[in-house]
Amino acid sequence: MTRPLRIDWRGGSDVGRVRAINEDSFVGLPERGLWVVADGMGGHEGGDWASTRLAATLAAADLAGSFDAALERCAEAIHAANAAIWQEAQARGVQMGSTVVALLLREGRFAILWAGDSRAYLMRGGRLLRLTRDHSQVQALIDRGLLDEADGNGHPMAHVLARAVGVEPTLALDVITDEPMPDDLFVLTSDGVHGVLPDEAIARVAAQATVAQVPELLIEHGMAGGSTDNLTAVAIGLSEATLLMVGAKP
Repeated sequence: MTRPLRIDWRGGSDVGRVRAINEDSFVGLPERGLWVVADGMGGHEGGDWASTRLAATLAAADLAGSFDAALERCAEAIHAANAAIWQEAQARGVQMGSTVVALLLREGRFAILWAGDSRAYLMRGGRLLRLTRDHSQVQALIDRGLLDEADGNGHPMAHVLARAVGVEPTLALDVITDEPMPDDLFVLTSDGVHGVLPDEAIARVAAQATVAQVPELLIEHGMAGGSTDNLTAVAIGLSEATLLMVGAKP
């Protein structure tokens, strides 16, 4: 039988030092095992609407039942948001959309769902693992061997996405699943954070800070590193639940 895990989490979002509005949204629903980061694009008339609609659609999804059923409904909610954002964009005559990265965690399993360049990381055993692969033009150049990974941050095409929610009538959504372990730390970020902070810097914060401190520190470091975007980070830490014996004496 899978032992229950205690969940601690914290999220934060900041407009940053350049943008006038915050087009990022995040969701934290530990009682349902769902966390989301969405990064809108299209300006005040579109980006904030798109990310808010996406986050709200996921937050309203019926996640009752098994892990597999909840995962299917999460995917359905993202596809529903894609259709709604696409239709709204057509009605307005503009292009708008949003990235999404979502963590579903329950029943001794986890899933990451994503489209765009918002990221999910996992800190396990002192090592930071990037769980997502950016759907971006820069990542395509890296995959083709035309650009080094280290040169991706700050690249002129860093904000050009190859995939996002709401920019096309249909969406290809990537999903991975695995099993969580005690002391795992999941970190979800928008590109306002990881666009200026290399993985090594994110790893240092994740390794040295408490769960409650991680989002604030990543946002602070991102702004200090020259981020010109909105910045959002969510940290979800796992630990073994303490078992209390009825009638036991201290």
